[in-house]
Amino acid sequence: MTTTAKPHTVKPVDGKLGILLVGQGAISTTFIAGLDAIKKGRTKAIGSLTQMGTIRLGKRTDNRHPLVKDFLPLASINDIEIGAWDIFEDNGYVAAKKAGVLSDTDLEAARPVLEKMTPMRGVFDQHWVKRLNGTYVKSAKTKREYAEQLMDDIKRFQKERGVTRTVMVWCASTETFTEMSDVHRSLKAFEKGLEANDPNIAPSTIYAYAALKLGIPFANGAPGLTVDTPALIELANETRTPICGKDFKTGQTLMKTILAPGFRARLLGLSGWFSTNILGNRDGEVLDDPGSFKSKEESKLSVLDTILQPELNPDLYGNICHKVRINYYPPRGDSKEGWDNIDIFGWMGYPMQIKVDFLCRDSILAAPLVLDLALFMDLAKRSDMRGIQEWLSFYFKSPQTAEGLYPEHNLFIQEMKLKNTLRYIMGEDQITHLGNEYYGI
Repeated sequence: MTTTAKPHTVKPVDGKLGILLVGQGAISTTFIAGLDAIKKGRTKAIGSLTQMGTIRLGKRTDNRHPLVKDFLPLASINDIEIGAWDIFEDNGYVAAKKAGVLSDTDLEAARPVLEKMTPMRGVFDQHWVKRLNGTYVKSAKTKREYAEQLMDDIKRFQKERGVTRTVMVWCASTETFTEMSDVHRSLKAFEKGLEANDPNIAPSTIYAYAALKLGIPFANGAPGLTVDTPALIELANETRTPICGKDFKTGQTLMKTILAPGFRARLLGLSGWFSTNILGNRDGEVLDDPGSFKSKEESKLSVLDTILQPELNPDLYGNICHKVRINYYPPRGDSKEGWDNIDIFGWMGYPMQIKVDFLCRDSILAAPLVLDLALFMDLAKRSDMRGIQEWLSFYFKSPQTAEGLYPEHNLFIQEMKLKNTLRYIMGEDQITHLGNEYYGI
């Protein structure tokens, strides 16, 4: 197959990449410890597409399947510097120990790196996360001052660590549910709102604003509005900066985006899907608040409709009872259990059931997503791919898209979109899987 596409212009990897994490809790400390273990050869980067994934190029008969990290000009994991903000003063080791994700062996092996992770003071407003009481927080008279303090933190981090490029990833708790208001509808209104301490501006949005003002890509790992507003999209385009989100796709929703496409492909009907979760980490405690749960519920419930598209086949998917429950259960810690009862029906309407009991570890599933998103967002920035990066939907429960465009939740469509974008960047032909060339059609 002759390549007809032209390579995208990508600025070279030059110097070190800084990854700034908002929140130094279970996900962030697991990511930091795992990255150290990969660098030191204690483990492989399991779950990371950028490190262990391959990508097919050209025809199947060409046998071109390079590793993604060899195909793309990605930052090396050995050239990564990490910084973090948190609302508690604990260093990374203490925070990781409290999170209870890592075994004693892995925790002690990563101790030298984790102990060096002293967080910067966070921006906090208990209205947005009612179950937490931040004790290591910034003070300011206006939300604009908070944004300016964050920008000072970023510049200081860049100078002290000697990084040439930076990305920011939100790994903190789910904020209470909020709908878009006037302050979110334009950059001008938003900046006035910062000055006026508009109550509709959440801390996450202040972090995102600070990043985008400095041209730093921002990935939102939680379900809040954050960068998913006209104001922040306008700023991202103005500063030619990539954004993506929202809500890391890890446990139960990951399973839905794997199973539901199969039901639709085989035209099996669905009458009900009941999902419940028990978890005992800080995330579970935060989600015990109805406002924070509402944000998560909206993210989780949105998945099935766009995969099954009931308006196109109401006989199969027009009357689904879809319920989601999250229960805070401290003894479980970070080892979440997601239980699903799925009622399907087949030929002649005969009912069948599927039971899924996923004993998962949210932080273990989320950590490789942090790495991939950071590396891909850096690649997007160097490729001048500004604004919403829908090709990274693969990593999110509630993918951010252009206004008026429904998100693709089907994991396999998302994977194809991601890999075709990578082929596009590098000037390789898109793969459609048509395959006519093998049969002379």
